[in-house]
Amino acid sequence: MNADEVAVATAEEVAVATVGNRAGTVTVRATDQGMPLAIHIDQRELRYGGTQLAASILEVCTRATAEAKVRRRADLTEQGVPAEVLDALGLPTRNELAAAAYQEDEEEAAPTSWMRQL
Repeated sequence: MNADEVAVATAEEVAVATVGNRAGTVTVRATDQGMPLAIHIDQRELRYGGTQLAASILEVCTRATAEAKVRRRADLTEQGVPAEVLDALGLPTRNELAAAAYQEDEEEAAPTSWMRQL
């Protein structure tokens, strides 16, 4: 592997993130372009049915994509790309991602029961 191949591999790794749902039962590794690279589904998640599982995978993939975009922005910032260009590319900052996550948490309905099914 030469230096150019190492640089390309490193740049590609920066634009990838792995995120899981709160329970840790669905995990998605995705690129900053939204392409899922790996999906892990715990057996317990299957009891909710296909529709809910698909929605969960999509939601986790969206969050992994957002995290990968933040990583891409940080990498490009280190390389000297101006913030205006990064904004035009739609790459969020860490603070913007945190604010969006907080807003989503606020809008999410609270559980109707804290009890688990047996």
